[in-house]
Amino acid sequence: MIKTLLDTDVLSEILKAKHPEVRRRAEAYLLEYDEFTVSVITVLEVVSGIRRAGSPARLSSFLERLATVEVLELDRAAAEFSGKIHADLARQGRPIGLADTIIAGIALRHGLALATGNTAHFGFVREAGYPLETVDWRLSPS
Repeated sequence: MIKTLLDTDVLSEILKAKHPEVRRRAEAYLLEYDEFTVSVITVLEVVSGIRRAGSPARLSSFLERLATVEVLELDRAAAEFSGKIHADLARQGRPIGLADTIIAGIALRHGLALATGNTAHFGFVREAGYPLETVDWRLSPS
């Protein structure tokens, strides 16, 4: 298993512990790497979602769990990747949104695969010429 950046949807499924294949892959990943890796954008999206739902206890629990997670920031190199991706996809008429281009840029900057349920969406990044590897943790590996 390669080191992987978790997209927001996969992290949410891990936190909810409802999908058996996601749970199995998350457990296997932790055995190998000891911690999950997410981007600051995923932190933003999860905090926003929990806050909108009006659940202070869930928010507090999530923020405490972040102490055991590697959170990658948007540095200059990731910002450059993200800006190029955003522009290239917009020019091709395939925009995926600024947040997702930043997540892709952070994954590329750190040489990580991206675990996401939205492999078709992030496939546009690869089709634009960027070496972004995606994996759907909902699917059993072949």
